[in-house]
Amino acid sequence: MRAALIPAAFTLAVTLTAAATPALAAPRQYAGLVIDATGSRIASVDTVTAGHASITLRTAKDGRIVSTIDPCATCSYSGLSFAADGTLAFLARDRAAGVVRLHVARGDAPLQTVATIKGIAQTPRFSPDGKHIALLVTIGAAKEAGAAQAGVRQVGEIGEKNDEQRLAVFALGSAPVAADAVKPLSPSGRYIYEYDWAPDGTELVVTSALGNGDANWWVATLDAVNAQSGAVRQIAKPATQLNFPRVSPDGQTVAYIGGLMSDFGSVGGDVWTVPLAGGAPVNITAGAKATATSLDWTKAGLRATLLAGDQAQLASVTPGTGFSPPLFSRPASFAAGDGRASFSADGNHVATIMQDFTHAPAIIAGKLGSPRQITHDNDDVLPIVTARSIRWQNEGFDVQGWLLAPIAADPSKKAPMITIVHGGPAAASIPGFVDRGGTAEMIRAGYYVFLPNPRGSYGQGEAFTAANKRDFGGGDLRDILTGIDAVEKVAPVDDARLGLTGGSYGGFMAMWANTQTNRFKAIVAGAGLSSWISYYGTNGINAWMLPFFGKPLYEDFDAYKAPSAIYFMKTARTPSFIYVGERDIEVPPTQSIEYWHALKELGVPTSLVIYADEGHGIRSPANAADLQKRVIGWFDKYLAAQ
Repeated sequence: MRAALIPAAFTLAVTLTAAATPALAAPRQYAGLVIDATGSRIASVDTVTAGHASITLRTAKDGRIVSTIDPCATCSYSGLSFAADGTLAFLARDRAAGVVRLHVARGDAPLQTVATIKGIAQTPRFSPDGKHIALLVTIGAAKEAGAAQAGVRQVGEIGEKNDEQRLAVFALGSAPVAADAVKPLSPSGRYIYEYDWAPDGTELVVTSALGNGDANWWVATLDAVNAQSGAVRQIAKPATQLNFPRVSPDGQTVAYIGGLMSDFGSVGGDVWTVPLAGGAPVNITAGAKATATSLDWTKAGLRATLLAGDQAQLASVTPGTGFSPPLFSRPASFAAGDGRASFSADGNHVATIMQDFTHAPAIIAGKLGSPRQITHDNDDVLPIVTARSIRWQNEGFDVQGWLLAPIAADPSKKAPMITIVHGGPAAASIPGFVDRGGTAEMIRAGYYVFLPNPRGSYGQGEAFTAANKRDFGGGDLRDILTGIDAVEKVAPVDDARLGLTGGSYGGFMAMWANTQTNRFKAIVAGAGLSSWISYYGTNGINAWMLPFFGKPLYEDFDAYKAPSAIYFMKTARTPSFIYVGERDIEVPPTQSIEYWHALKELGVPTSLVIYADEGHGIRSPANAADLQKRVIGWFDKYLAAQ
């Protein structure tokens, strides 16, 4: 029996106002959001039309715009940060000039330039006394920060020179520091990923690693940098990956999110604490059936954002009791400048950007347990999908995913469906407004879209995230296949017209599934892995694999061979379109070439596109448009009604 797909109303207690009429332009986008110490003002980077953005300051009470800051018509803005007295710091990046300027804005006073960095910079933060600003700087950067960005070309003697992201500290009230006068505080050779000031201003707590910053985040340690000398002392060497180091208001303890993470920036885990003086970290949320995704330490205690199944949540965290019952919970996603929510100094007020599949982004703000929508720029943007959360059980696991359908889909007619496997694997598909991009184009072409979160994903605690260790393409693939079964019980999906796609780890799953099942009739694999053995020695980030495989390749070849599609190609039958970035250092294009070559030799319909100058993701608008056209064309060719 087939049940009609029920539109997901996503009625929120903070109800994002229902869309009324089609918008002629793209929804207004908000980024970099931060709330001030008192909880009364909010700053964000707003994009009204494609292209240039500006900084907007609003009242947190009702969203009324107080002022707009836009000193550079050719710059992009980021790094918004309030001092305790309400002074706002931000970064203005002039790509044409190759510089980033650190500015501060105080009320009606003229904008002050604190420093100019030749290269890239991020994350300015005021010292506790408000007299200095710290900043992460990469002087003379050869590439954008992060392994997902396009890498430098591997020519000449490789591996001898790497970008270094270091801490710099600037005194306020002095003359602007020129680009050639910027002197980093932290030592050369150590890459700083994140940091937080100690309350007395004598130290900065950092996550850092020696050597190549792209490659070594997975072995980063928790350290302290002396604010005067730059000397480094180790606080702890956690057994897990770590993010969001936060120092307690009394300066005694550091909290961080620790867990099994496969990508820097894709944060998920438990909350751990360790004495600032050093010691053994303690997991204070062990066994939780939720994933912490960002963290802050306010005067009222620890505040966290969580992913719990299909719910984004706000919660407090207490040693001994772990996460509180949710203070705010919605089937949506949260975003802010530094984390997924921004909290007032007393921890009682919050602001975040919230959206779901059918509601465009809006800023919500207010008391911690009852924030409300304060922006209404996107109220008239109509959704193009219906959405529902799908839950199913497989092999003792409770699994969750999202099913999207065209808003005008006829429930009496069977339709093709495309399953999109997220990257990671430590990540999750979460709600985001479907407006443009690959998913939107699939919906407009008449496809149902399934977004599963199989074992290995965030959202159900660390045990679930770790459940695919040494089992890539095993239980997680079975979770996806049983999830499709669950979808077909509640939606008019044609099992004879199923497509599969994904990027990165999702690209691996697409390549691998072709050798394990003939259920899919068309596959698109983006930046996928075809051989974990050849991948190990050719990618730029192989430290990420050790927590998942348990040993280096050279000590356990069989573990890496077992999930490698290239060894099972004789069973591959599904037509596959493959794409990858030319300068992808996370998953080099050789992985796609190897897979494409095998399909060609075996007579399986295939096509491979390598996009020039792209990294781990297709970012150029022209390339992205070309990719969307090719993807839809591929699925249309093989999933058309018989």
